[in-house]
Amino acid sequence: MHEKDHELVNQLFGYSLQEKDKMDYVGLIEVPDSYQGPRLKFPLTHVHLQMLIDAFRDGKILHAYYVLEVLFESKKALQKMPNFSREYTHPFREIAVCGDLHGKLEDLLLIFYKNGLPSSDNAYIFNGDFVDRGNNSIEILMILLVSFLVYPNDVHLNRGNHEDFLMNMRYGFTKEVLHKYKVHGKKILQVLEEFYAWLPIGTIIDSEILVVHGGISECTNIHFLCGLRRNKIKSVLMPPVPMCEDHVTELEKNEDVSYKVKTEQSFFEQVDKCEWEQVIDILWSDPRSRRGCYPNTRRGGGCYFGPDITRNFLYKYQLKMIIRSHECKPEGYEICHDGKVVTIFSASNYYEEGSNQGAYIKLRFDTPPQFYQYQVTPATCSRPLSQRVHTFESSAIRILKERIISRKTDLINSFQLQDGDKSGKLCKSQWAFSMENILELHLPWRSLTSYLVTTDENGNIDYMSCFCDIYIEKPVKEVQSALIETLYRYRSDLQIIFNVIDSDNSGLISLEEFHSVWKLFSSRYHVNIDDDQVDELAEKMDLNKDGSIDFNEFLNAFYVVHKFDKLSKSDTTLT
Repeated sequence: MHEKDHELVNQLFGYSLQEKDKMDYVGLIEVPDSYQGPRLKFPLTHVHLQMLIDAFRDGKILHAYYVLEVLFESKKALQKMPNFSREYTHPFREIAVCGDLHGKLEDLLLIFYKNGLPSSDNAYIFNGDFVDRGNNSIEILMILLVSFLVYPNDVHLNRGNHEDFLMNMRYGFTKEVLHKYKVHGKKILQVLEEFYAWLPIGTIIDSEILVVHGGISECTNIHFLCGLRRNKIKSVLMPPVPMCEDHVTELEKNEDVSYKVKTEQSFFEQVDKCEWEQVIDILWSDPRSRRGCYPNTRRGGGCYFGPDITRNFLYKYQLKMIIRSHECKPEGYEICHDGKVVTIFSASNYYEEGSNQGAYIKLRFDTPPQFYQYQVTPATCSRPLSQRVHTFESSAIRILKERIISRKTDLINSFQLQDGDKSGKLCKSQWAFSMENILELHLPWRSLTSYLVTTDENGNIDYMSCFCDIYIEKPVKEVQSALIETLYRYRSDLQIIFNVIDSDNSGLISLEEFHSVWKLFSSRYHVNIDDDQVDELAEKMDLNKDGSIDFNEFLNAFYVVHKFDKLSKSDTTLT
């Protein structure tokens, strides 16, 4: 710790290292009637979360009263949590793991846009370094903490090396708080210092995946870390310095330095060197291809650990993988140590615009991790999110609905298999599971519900509503829907096969040739449709009964009707 840091610590924090009483801070602050920002009322709900996001998107500042309320309530909830949170996937529950955000609000909003807001069936792990460097650290911290307070079992916040008040003094967050909260900024910083110390050290998923911010060392001991009183370590930048009782007594005789000594000593009261080293390795270490474990000279803290260290650690604790953050990667993520260590970094354009992508990981039950990349660009920021959603709805949603209607029969069968009580409704995770299982599009289905289906007051989905405004026009009403959907879905493939067979380019095909096309198609694509249905359809399409079909006309007879096209033309015009 530098000498200039000592002076700033005393100036900013004073007696703050002692346990703070909430009313001493919040009770003295009033929110004026003229305040135009979001107003929070505890207990918080998802409505408050959406309100907060909307306000921050519009550039509003959350009043210091609410910032302090959120910090105190979050600290109270964190105090009940173990050093390592436990989280589990199952067929209807996915977990998104996000890396460093570093005050980049647009990245967080883009993640929520792609993956959906946190909820009871859309869990998140935010793996540290929420703050510093970027301009919106307090906004990101408030969004994450409100998410945690609304969904305490589904949002997990791991401590990073920047969740440290001394790091904040050097890398921007302290300055940001004092700038945005000129009157109460010092109080917020004092509460933050204690709040950081209560953040969990890591998360363990399915008893197989360890999620920590930095990494491990050859000495990392999970059992020891589980029993550590983590709140004692206010900053890993200040190593514990043993001080004998006689020396402390002598120093206290000098009134000019006694207060300063007591303040600094309280950081690491009863923290020994072993505890400090265990925590700093978790928060600061980096993987390298070289075997062994050696000092992290670039950072000045933690270590570099090789693939052999990873292998031995995972074997010892019966784990399969480590997910960590802490390092910017060009692609937003990196896999090393034979697939056993994954780095995830979620702040795009970290060094400068275009320098790197951001990414997050989706973990599903009994499925390899999936990586989702993105990059904030002027195009994603230039217009309000509502306009961006409007553009998305006018093009991609229309195409998506056509994909959905082409699998209507299969989707209904899947929905009904899960609808045991035949209510016509499914929870959001069951609906999303069916959509992905049938369509295999790897889309964030939960965040698309408002565009595709209707939900009741309990959040359950009327699964038939996703077909209510669209249908495939049948050229012959008697034909089964499953056949119509199959022909629509594969019409371009059928066209290619027909063009090969139609050697004279007449556009006409005999019933016999039509049967050949269908047999070739069904064997190639393994389509299980009764041949008798196809024969019946072909005969009915031979309108003049001359034994031939205009194949192009036949295919064009299968088209999707969007019921509300005329009503929504003005809504889908791009501005």
